[in-house]
Amino acid sequence: MTGYADVVAGFRDHRRLSSDRFRGPFARDIGQSTTRYEELVEFMRKWMFSTDRPTHTRLRSLVNTAFTPRSVEQLRPRIRELVRSLGEPLRGGHVVDFMTEFAFTLPIVVISEYLGLPPESRHEVRRLSEDLGALIFVQGNTADRFANGERAMNGLVELIRPVVRARAREPRDDLISGMVHSDVDGESFTEEEVISNAALMVFAGHETTMNLLANGILAFDRSPEQWRLLQADPALARTATEEVLRLAGPIKALARWVREPFELGGRQLKKGDRVLLVQHAANHDPAAFADPERFDIRRWPNKHVAFGSGIHTCLGAPLSRLEAQEAFTYLAAEFRSIEVVSSDPRYVPTVVSHGLRELSVRFHAR
Repeated sequence: MTGYADVVAGFRDHRRLSSDRFRGPFARDIGQSTTRYEELVEFMRKWMFSTDRPTHTRLRSLVNTAFTPRSVEQLRPRIRELVRSLGEPLRGGHVVDFMTEFAFTLPIVVISEYLGLPPESRHEVRRLSEDLGALIFVQGNTADRFANGERAMNGLVELIRPVVRARAREPRDDLISGMVHSDVDGESFTEEEVISNAALMVFAGHETTMNLLANGILAFDRSPEQWRLLQADPALARTATEEVLRLAGPIKALARWVREPFELGGRQLKKGDRVLLVQHAANHDPAAFADPERFDIRRWPNKHVAFGSGIHTCLGAPLSRLEAQEAFTYLAAEFRSIEVVSSDPRYVPTVVSHGLRELSVRFHAR
């Protein structure tokens, strides 16, 4: 499904379209590939994004008691500090790989601190989250992806479990503490659910925000007049972030499967059919957006579906937005221009993720 109206309808039809990756046609695929990875599959079954109601409702409600807009907004001063520290080395006028030097580092530090993981584990968290992310944002039938994913899972569990148990005894002001002690109508997380969903937040949080930041720099390089607009009015960082999400969002498409026959987008869908909801196409639909190929940071309203829609709207969207707003604000204030020197930027060949392999950039300081 590529039309905006059809994609939104698909995201919101939770009765007839399932997100469960471990039932229906996707379960058959996983079963054929993972006969020796039952522990990994059981680990992933606890992820919010791969569950349906009522399990999803329970997990999401519990996380929402800790992952609140207020708790995210309180991170702004720390994110601003991290942006400055990562931006300072860009002043030398030399070519840098923006992905490595800035776009990856910022979100992995932010999500690690927000969860409450020890600072010394950041490099290990980064490596493991990349391997686990490669399992989800798969490049075709990549060899050894389940073996690598299992090793990454075990590594993350070893890192996260002691933190979960420590927070059970002595809570702190972090997200793992909030998850451990969450309570909704007498319901709470099991230890395994906390560990599994903390791991999900690590790789999902860094992957999407990294791609958002890098795709934004490339968009501004291709439309320098929009960079100048942001420099003239830093308040545009909020709408600029939304426009980057629309034009070049970090996720291209998400899959569902059909529980019962129905019609969507003029197509008769059968039980067991797979449906790909192509957000990237929906966000470029001229029926929903005027002049959709134009990058316009003043575009408003901007009802893109970069973070999905309905009950599975990305939980980390407010945090990802906050990091991008602070990054674009700082970089526009400190650098008069940006120069992408990658002659032909190459994207990672996946159906789901919209991310660059690398992005060589020269920043010209004011």
